[in-house]
Parts: sequence; C-alpha cells; structure tokens
Amino acid sequence: MLNNKEINSLIHLLDDPDEEVFRHVEEKLLTLGTAVIAPLEAAWEKSFDSFLQSRIENLIHKIQFEQVFNELELWYMGGGFDLLQGLIIVNKYQYPDLEDQTIINQVEEIKRDAWLEMMYNMSAVEKVRLLNNVFYNMHGFKGNTKNYHDPQNSYIGKVLETRRGNPILLAALYSIVAQRLDIPIYGVNLPRHFILAYMDEQIKADEAGVLFYINAFNRGQIFGRHDVLSFLKQLNLPNDEQFFLPCDNLAIVSRVLRNLLASYNQAGSLEKAAEIQRLLGIFG
Repeated sequence: MLNNKEINSLIHLLDDPDEEVFRHVEEKLLTLGTAVIAPLEAAWEKSFDSFLQSRIENLIHKIQFEQVFNELELWYMGGGFDLLQGLIIVNKYQYPDLEDQTIINQVEEIKRDAWLEMMYNMSAVEKVRLLNNVFYNMHGFKGNTKNYHDPQNSYIGKVLETRRGNPILLAALYSIVAQRLDIPIYGVNLPRHFILAYMDEQIKADEAGVLFYINAFNRGQIFGRHDVLSFLKQLNLPNDEQFFLPCDNLAIVSRVLRNLLASYNQAGSLEKAAEIQRLLGIFG
C-alpha cells in the first residue's frame, strides 16, 4: 500500500495531457480501491480545473462501481440469504455515500411500529391488515404510478425516503418487515408484476402451502390463486407453478437489476445501462 505522499503524487498526475500517462496513473489508483476516495475528493475540492475534476469524478465512480460489483458478487456466492443486504448493495450503485445502517434503522422502525401492535393470537389475515395499516397508513408507502419507470423506484434508500416505489421494491420491503416479525410472507416472481405469498407450513391451504397472495403495489390487497390464474390467462402465459410459489432472494435482486436496466435504457442512460448489465452478469 502506498503512503499518503505517494498517493497524492499520483493524483497530481491525473491532469497529464499524455493519455498514456493518465491511463497508467488511473490503473494504479484503481488498484488501491476505496482507500484513495478521500484524497481524490480532497483534490477535487482544491482544484479549479474542470478537466481534472471530471477525471477525478470518473475515477471515483469507477472505484465505487468495482466495490459494488465485488460486494454483490460475494453476496451472490454466499447464497443471497439476506435480501435487505442485497438491496442495500444495489442502492450503493446510485447512492454510494448512504450508510447501510441508515437503511437498516429505517426498516427496523417500520418493524417496531408493527411489533407494538402485534398480538399472539392474530390470524394470518389479521396480521396482514396490521402490516397494511403500518406500511401504508402510518408510514405512507404507495405505488409510484405517476413515474412508474423511474429508476429511483428500484433503490431501497430512495423508496424509504420518498415512500414511493415499484411493485418489486414495495413487495421486497414489505416481506423483509414481515419476516423480521416471523410472519411467513415471501416474494413471487410473477411476469409483469411482483406479488407476495403468505405461506403456512402447518395449514395447507393448497398443495403449495400458500394461504393467499398480497399485492404490495395496491395497498396490500389480498387475493387468491384463481386471481393469479386469471392474470396469467390475460397474458397468454402457462400456469407454470413457479408463478405461484415463492422465489429466492437471488431472483428478486436479479429482477430489480433488470428493472433498472430497462429504466436506464428507456431514459437513454446507456453508460448506466452497461454497468447494470455487468452487475446482472453476476447472476448468470
């Protein structure tokens, strides 16, 4: 690891007009990772050269992107057991300075408000009504129908801030809160929509053990298997069992990334789309 003096000497070479020198310096700084972000930011603040500032901004973004890529790859290789952590890593792509703990604390606040209202003998439907009251009335979450394709709908930090999101982020957040309360609600990877299933391993409501489904995008509306069948029929899709059963966290985060890819392509943000495509490559 280089010392501060050596790092600053490299940073001073970033405005070198010789492209070969610049590439060599950039590659060296990239290998140092996030440790050089603070000195790079300090150099940006001291500089009045827009050319140098632009190079520093691009370099910081490259370093932060590699960090996101590495964290997401580790999460994937570890089986993706913590959905919230996966969503936090995706959030870092757009909001690298937002602390993990800030998001975790906001989720815990929603959980705590629901926990205070929970009663031991509540039925499954009563628990969902309680969650709906906390999620939609107390905390004001709702589907972003006005700007449905906005990339911000796919970043959990922004969804927690604005209380607006797309079907998959609202459903993911809803299920994270539910599972932290030991309520068995999980995501279902339905085409053109994303819903939740309330599972019960003891009371088999059908062969799959699904008691009912929940539409997090529509204020936690409860519906049954026949409604999913009707939806699939409208789309001319087969009654594949995967459309009725919970999916794993890897599938959820992969779909969040696909939504982001579509949003950035639609907005013409091709550089961002290319980076999201690279993150998607982790999932095969």
